[in-house]
Amino acid sequence: MCTLGACSHSGLSGTWLLRAPHQDGTFRESFLQLSQQGNKLTGSVTYNYRKAEISDGTVEGNKFHFVVGNARRQRTFEGSLEGDHLTVHESSANGRNSGSGEATRSTEEAMAPPKPQPLPALHDVPDNGLARTPPMGWNSWNHFHTAIDDKTVREMADAMVTSGMKDAGYIYINIDDAWELEHDAGGNIVPNKKFPDMKALADYVHSKGLKIGIYSSPGPKTCGGYEGSFGHEKADAEMYAKWGIDYLKYDWCSAGAIYKDADMRPVYQVMGDALKATGRPIVFSLCQYGREDVWTWGAKVGGNSWRTTGDISDNWKSMSTIGFKQLSIAPYAKVGHWNDPDMLEIGNGGMSDEEYRTHMTLWSMLRSPLLAGNDVRSMSDATKAILMNKEVIAIDQDSLGAPAQLAKTEGDVEIWIRPLQGSATGLAFFNKGDQPAQAKLSWSEVKLKKPKKARDLWSHKDVKLSSDGYSAKVPAHGTVLLKVQ
Repeated sequence: MCTLGACSHSGLSGTWLLRAPHQDGTFRESFLQLSQQGNKLTGSVTYNYRKAEISDGTVEGNKFHFVVGNARRQRTFEGSLEGDHLTVHESSANGRNSGSGEATRSTEEAMAPPKPQPLPALHDVPDNGLARTPPMGWNSWNHFHTAIDDKTVREMADAMVTSGMKDAGYIYINIDDAWELEHDAGGNIVPNKKFPDMKALADYVHSKGLKIGIYSSPGPKTCGGYEGSFGHEKADAEMYAKWGIDYLKYDWCSAGAIYKDADMRPVYQVMGDALKATGRPIVFSLCQYGREDVWTWGAKVGGNSWRTTGDISDNWKSMSTIGFKQLSIAPYAKVGHWNDPDMLEIGNGGMSDEEYRTHMTLWSMLRSPLLAGNDVRSMSDATKAILMNKEVIAIDQDSLGAPAQLAKTEGDVEIWIRPLQGSATGLAFFNKGDQPAQAKLSWSEVKLKKPKKARDLWSHKDVKLSSDGYSAKVPAHGTVLLKVQ
């Protein structure tokens, strides 16, 4: 095995550290383990302690080309050997991680993740008294990914007010990944140059009558390769409180290279304790993709919500697959502690308005956090009507907090029922099929007496009920949502 500086004339074979600069003063770091045999190049790329094998690797003279990942997350590397370093251009299928950098020789030891921190004895973190109904707000990731900065966050806060989103109940402005730079010599987390003054930004958001959220990971690196909270949990929580942060999304990411999945509860408990110790009310949002049946222990680590699934994508297949799989765990959610099937894609353009109405109805019937993920500054009227339908939002925010249940399946249609406060009931007709469908629910099937009145929450009209039930024509991939009393 080559050591630093000892293989400058051995071609591409060896371990290389690739540092590709971001515009925010940070670097995307990857380790390239390359093996050259003539014109063939094999090996792997390790990013955030996750290894991906190289395919289609070729060498021609001092130039090289190779691919890692599958079709959905494929990344292409090409470049050249220049003396004792590589110049490398990296591009991805989704265009998010394109850029150029320089790779220098490194060692396998440098690739290794740090050793685990000692895990605490398990105990129940006291309830923080927050999120008595599912949190509502906005998050930067779905639309902006890592291209988020102070200016954009301020503009989103402005737009949340002027658009009517705040009045509809959307309160949190949550900065996702890519705000971090490093921990300084004193162990304090420092934002990168896109966020010159986090306290001033929090003050600005608060001046709009809104609250502000932030993002980190229990690992050394976040999903985007930025600085995580590993070994700095207490100091980070104290800094969030000092800045005036109101919400933390805590994403497993690189922690998986250090800890076992079975360690998730104590690892998340560390941050739950740290947040509680600050004395500041900070909503704690767990993001570990529903592993280890998090709904059975999320509240015990101080979690106000916990992700129940992998990342959502802005398409019908992703959204509907996630949404229709949530009913079995719905009873685990309770006041102050919610199942989270991920953020809303409404308005990002990958689905029809009909499908976005289904998205909003599913999340509301499930009592999920409603975190918009679109560009609030430029919403269409249709997007506004979906996100700010106060009658539908009221279903999500209903104070009874009772879970939805499957009442009936009829062909491609699922009918859900959910008890609401004031002896009311939510009835949702979902058409999962590609053609319009007629569906009927009899009151006897859900053990209801004939309701006295009913309201269609998408058409905003009262509807007539028959003595034995209700029949609805449901659009393809669409929904009908009733509140009956």
